[in-house]
Amino acid sequence: MCLEATPPPPPSVTRRGVLAGAAALAGTVAVSGTAAASSAGEAGAAGAASSAGTARGGGTPAGGDLVIRGGTLLDPATGEVTENAVVVIERGTVRAAGREGTVAVPQGAETLDAHGHWVLPGLVDAHIHLSTAAEARDAVRQGATSARSGSTTFYQDIAVRELARHSPALAPRLTAAGVFVTPDLGDTVLADPDLTPLARLGDGVRSAEALRRVVEVNLARGADVIKTRVNERAGLPEQDPLAQVYSYEQLAEIVAAARRRGKGVLCHSYSEQGCHDAVTAGIRSLEHGAFVGERTLREMRRRGTYFTPTLTAIAGLAESTNPILAERGRAYLPVLKRAVLAAHELGVPLAAGTDSSGGTVRPIGREVELMRAAGLPALDAIRTATTGAARLLGVDRSVGRLTRGHAGDAILVPGDPLTDVTLLKNPTRVIRAGIPL
Repeated sequence: MCLEATPPPPPSVTRRGVLAGAAALAGTVAVSGTAAASSAGEAGAAGAASSAGTARGGGTPAGGDLVIRGGTLLDPATGEVTENAVVVIERGTVRAAGREGTVAVPQGAETLDAHGHWVLPGLVDAHIHLSTAAEARDAVRQGATSARSGSTTFYQDIAVRELARHSPALAPRLTAAGVFVTPDLGDTVLADPDLTPLARLGDGVRSAEALRRVVEVNLARGADVIKTRVNERAGLPEQDPLAQVYSYEQLAEIVAAARRRGKGVLCHSYSEQGCHDAVTAGIRSLEHGAFVGERTLREMRRRGTYFTPTLTAIAGLAESTNPILAERGRAYLPVLKRAVLAAHELGVPLAAGTDSSGGTVRPIGREVELMRAAGLPALDAIRTATTGAARLLGVDRSVGRLTRGHAGDAILVPGDPLTDVTLLKNPTRVIRAGIPL
């Protein structure tokens, strides 16, 4: 059975209503206006436009003025460590950073005493599912000041993205993925009237036309990136994570539909064949990827495809009370750690993501800890949640460092993270757009 070849309504017609509905589901106040359009990397409007902390509607900055003083500043990009550092944030953006005495401090500015602490840029969770305002708040307060959605059921992530633009203390700056491009949409067909015709497809979302429809509806609703899958889920005991659900040709159709609008695709994957099909189809990042092999990793390096292993999620399976999931987690985690180290040694770009969902937000610092446990040097592990993840999201000019022009997002930890990365799991203080939380 085919779908009518009817394009979805243009964003200018539908965006406001969808945002209002998604905002209600996310427990937020509905926002007005239309989302800014930009295709800088994956992030589009979610990254660069919001990184300066500018709220739409009058151009009022949604950021604070703050001076962080006396801490030890780490620049993940260079590895440079500056003791007795000063970071000056104005209107949510870093205006200057350096050693005390070399940076002009505005008179009367609010000051945060960082003596005895290390100061790092806010962390980036490159794979997280934020469906409520409470989850968004938990993520940012645990240090994830920027994030990329791994999809939501009813476009809640788009509402969270708008919440972050207006009220940065309540949510990470977010790259939104909209709804999952998957064979069985389930209740997601109710997310938008233009998805409801898919409910009558006996074989699910598999034809080229159906795949394009979900991508096009997502993009019309303001998604910054597209999320799909090549394998079944590891977190459901009745599913086989090595079973492939989309072919190379189907994945290529999804990628092509996204690329026509300048967007990238992240792909849930586990099996080596599935990983290889996804990478050669042109995805931007491989998610999970426990059994990714050397041939695929070499192809990823050649193409610049990112690897987001979500070690935190797989480690969580090992702690499950379900015996099938627990055994799966115990079996997959060491395999995935070896894949992460192999990727790092081959030069495949890595990004940190927790795959948090279902009301439980895990600290992004835990993913850094597991990257380190997989064999990455401490600085490289930290980069996966700062400069590396920022590049994946296309926001590296505004996120991942505390230098002039970057976002005024920071975390304070009570010691040297280059010696002990576990400190990142429990930041002493989080600053979001110049606002201490």
